[in-house]
Amino acid sequence: DVLDPDRLIQCPYNKHHRIRACRFPYHLVKCKKSYPEVAKELATCPFNARHLVPQADLSDHIMKCNDKGFIEQDIVNQSSGFQREQMNAVSMWQAPPCDEDWET
Repeated sequence: DVLDPDRLIQCPYNKHHRIRACRFPYHLVKCKKSYPEVAKELATCPFNARHLVPQADLSDHIMKCNDKGFIEQDIVNQSSGFQREQMNAVSMWQAPPCDEDWET
């Protein structure tokens, strides 16, 4: 189960490290400092910072990343919400009463 906080995930810096999902972000920070040479060879996925892949494989990972769909859906939801807000704001606007008479 991908939502299980106790599932074990393999560390991208050291293949012998298996870390619980709930501790994984903290482990990545610590392990990156311990393995700077490996860290130079890895790239971070733009959709999920927990995805560290070899730099040569990044474009392939981006095409197949499961988290890409969540980001794209979020963008669609935000833009459609923004358009609705704009339409409501325009349709509800009324000019304030004017007491000025420029002719006098």
